[in-house]
This record gives sequence, structure tokens and C-alpha cells, in this order.
Amino acid sequence: ESTSPYMCLLKRKKEVRCMENVLAEKEEALRERMEVLDEKWRDLHARRAQLKAHVEKSGKTVQENEMLRDQALKKASKDREENMKREKELLRAKGELEALRKQYQKLCKKLAKYFMFKRYLEDVVEISQFQDIEQVISFYKALVRSRKDLLQSQQWHKQITEQAKALLDKYRAEKAAEMQQCKNNLVQLKKQLDQAQSDISLWEDRWADIQNMADKNATKLRAIKTAIHSLFQ
Repeated sequence: ESTSPYMCLLKRKKEVRCMENVLAEKEEALRERMEVLDEKWRDLHARRAQLKAHVEKSGKTVQENEMLRDQALKKASKDREENMKREKELLRAKGELEALRKQYQKLCKKLAKYFMFKRYLEDVVEISQFQDIEQVISFYKALVRSRKDLLQSQQWHKQITEQAKALLDKYRAEKAAEMQQCKNNLVQLKKQLDQAQSDISLWEDRWADIQNMADKNATKLRAIKTAIHSLFQ
């Protein structure tokens, strides 16, 4: 009984030491594991930083690639528009060239057609006072200008004559209207004069009647005055 608690204490101490050793081993293992985890964590942070830098670099590269692609597309679109413009200009130039070629062929045909007139003008120069064909053509142009000026002058005189005739017709119409109005007024005045003359005769008769009535009234007034005077006397 006296040794039993002691043995138990030793046993407990032994167990405690074992536990301490186990704990120490576990702590050492945990420390080593923590060191490994710290190393992995640092490695992870480093890799994360590298990955972030790579992503940022890749993003910049992607943006640069997008910008380059947009610039390439814009340049391609601009080149395509310029090519279309050049094709249109080329087609227009071809059309103008074809029109000039047709005009040239037409002029060549006219030249062949009018070659006989050149011979005719040369014969005219030989038998006239002109020095060369250019002088004949200049004289012809002067005649054409003179004829044109003459036609314009005749047209101007014709217009002036037509305007003067129109003004004269208008003046005649206005004066005829005025004369007709004067005639109408004269007829009206004549009627008024006849009416006034008839009225004068009527008023003269009435004036004679009034004078006769006045004379009678004056005679009666004098008789009344005489009678009053006699009565007064």
C-alpha cells in the first residue's frame, strides 16, 4: 500500500514524460510542417505574383494585339475604300478615254469629209486677194459676226417697234375711252342744260306769277292802309 501510490506516481511521471516526448515530437513535426507550409505559402505567393505579372503582361499584349488588329482593320478598310475610289476613277478615266477615242474617230471622219472644202479654199485663195486660208476663215467669221449683229439689231428694232405699237394702241385705246367718256359727259350735260332751260322757263313763269301776286298784295296793302287811315281819321 505504501509503494503503490509511489509506483503510480512514477508511472504517471513516466506517462507524462512519454506524453511530453510525444508532444515534443509532434511539435517538431508540426514546426517542420509549418516550415514546409510557409515555404509552400511563400512559393505560392511568388507564383501568384508571377501569374499576376504574367496576366497583366498578357492583358497588355492582348490590348496591344486588339489595337494592332483594329488598326489593321481600319487600314484594310481605308485601303479598300481607296481601291474602290481608284477603280471608280479608273472606270471614269476609261469612259473619258473611250469618249475621246470616239470623238477622235468622229473628227477624223469629218476631216476626211471636209478635205474637199480645204481644196476648195485653196483654190479660192489662188483666185482671190486673200493671202491664205486663215484669212478667208477670218473674213468669213467677221461676216458671220456682222450678220449676227445685224440680226440682233433687226430683232431689237422689231422689239422696239412692237413695244411702240403696243404703247400706241394702248394710248389710242385710252384716248378713245376718254373721248367716249367725254361724249357721254357732253350728252349728260346737254340733257342737264335742256332741263335747266325748261326749268328757267318754268321759274320765269312762276316769277311773273309771284310778281303779279306781289303787285296785287301791294295794292291790297295800300287799300288797307288807306282804309285804316280813313278809319283813324
